[in-house]
Amino acid sequence: MKQLFINTDGGSRGNPGPAAIGVAFFDETEKVLRTHKSKIGVGTNNEAEYQAIIEALKILNSGSIAGLGELVDSKIICRLDSLLVVEQVSGRWKIKQPHIAQFNIEIHRQLADLDLSVSFVHVPREQNKLADKLVNEALDGE
Repeated sequence: MKQLFINTDGGSRGNPGPAAIGVAFFDETEKVLRTHKSKIGVGTNNEAEYQAIIEALKILNSGSIAGLGELVDSKIICRLDSLLVVEQVSGRWKIKQPHIAQFNIEIHRQLADLDLSVSFVHVPREQNKLADKLVNEALDGE
């Protein structure tokens, strides 16, 4: 495997309200390798977006993605439909809320543990449909 793509999404109904996350791992051919969805309690859309990234990185750090060892000289690309979160995690936009800053610290801690090249890119919602579907399934209890 030369590249690993991770699509993440988070959402809440009410903002704040019941919140959930969705994560989908793809290889370079866009084959789905693994998915994850879960409710995360009450939160905002942004909190859920951050928690989705954290969960994706925890899954990566657990070593449970087949072929991950082959990525040592390759790239992991995290795709999100939240421009705000992409820019904040990448350090280009300031984080004003202290609790969101704590999520960002945890993301960078997980990245340091992973010790692989990871980038965050913004994609249109149409390119993040599976992660969005997983969020809604979790919120609907499916």
